[in-house]
Amino acid sequence: MKEITVEELTTIKNPVIIDIRAPIEFKDGAIPEAINIPLFTDKEREEIGTIYKHEGQAKAKWRAMEIVSPKIPSLLQQIKAAMVNGEELIVYCWRGGMRSKAVVTFLEFAGIYVMRLTGGYKAYRQYILQQIPTMFPETAIVLHGLTGVGKTEVLKKLKAAGYPTLDLEGMAAHRGSIFGTIGLGEGNNQKTFDSLLYKGLQEVQGSTHFVMEAESKRIGKAVQPEELMDKKMRGINFYIHTPLEQRVKHLINEYVIPYQNEPWYHGQIALGIEKIVRRIKDNEMKKMLVKSLENKDYQQMIGILLEHYYDPRYDHATLEYDGKFIDIYADDSDVAAIKVMEEIDKLMVKKNEVFEGQIKAL
Repeated sequence: MKEITVEELTTIKNPVIIDIRAPIEFKDGAIPEAINIPLFTDKEREEIGTIYKHEGQAKAKWRAMEIVSPKIPSLLQQIKAAMVNGEELIVYCWRGGMRSKAVVTFLEFAGIYVMRLTGGYKAYRQYILQQIPTMFPETAIVLHGLTGVGKTEVLKKLKAAGYPTLDLEGMAAHRGSIFGTIGLGEGNNQKTFDSLLYKGLQEVQGSTHFVMEAESKRIGKAVQPEELMDKKMRGINFYIHTPLEQRVKHLINEYVIPYQNEPWYHGQIALGIEKIVRRIKDNEMKKMLVKSLENKDYQQMIGILLEHYYDPRYDHATLEYDGKFIDIYADDSDVAAIKVMEEIDKLMVKKNEVFEGQIKAL
């Protein structure tokens, strides 16, 4: 039986990774791009665990065999179908134990070449937590700007243009505000965030810098590592400015238009407004927010939130940063992205000139 370590796995280009754990385990945390083809359902896993606890290992193994035996042809067919172009096939379970060993044995009997991940998902998680603190490029370029200026859009445009970026909101599946999960589900947990951060850091390896947004330490359910927070606080700061009306328009397009006809939408917005109302002291503002919510006047509501709630809080947060701010004035995120790219290019030219000067001096 061929085994592969986590470190070796990270060197394989486009492997087909099969996670055979139960769906509940896969949801809690998995290797990015792994395909969940479970050996047991959640209910079956629970049943086997109960038998193991109360009746012993032998009876639990026997029951597991009874459950799995009828599934083998279908299981192998699903795994085979995932191998579109003959890629390297990797199978893992929680600790690289009996489940993955059994599936790999079935696959070998069927003539399918496969490798088992040593230590399973547990080893993978331990490995990435050790590696992440060592992987950050030297300099963070941090995008600041009031809510609605389109920082995430700028970041995506930079990535598309080939600039090294870390989309932390995307990794957390959360936009970093009270309304951060609108249209995104429940948000990613810490395990999923860490896995996606590791993958993102692999993509920027070799670069002297990376671009990120000025996120708070906690983004939804996930917390950034201290090493990343330190890079952010000592980074190069860009502050994007766009007109208020453009910011409102941007937020309408992002938070309202795609979802406003969904049955859950108004209730979720109401929950967010309720939390904000509890935090503010201005009674007039409270009345205006509640009235705009009742009328489903989301445009007015967003305008009030920006001017009287989010903007004052954001400006206060920028005082935590020591470095100077490079101002970027733009009417929309397209223009902002172009200007940010131009400024980054200038900074990199200056940095290279300084480096070359130091080499010549030696």
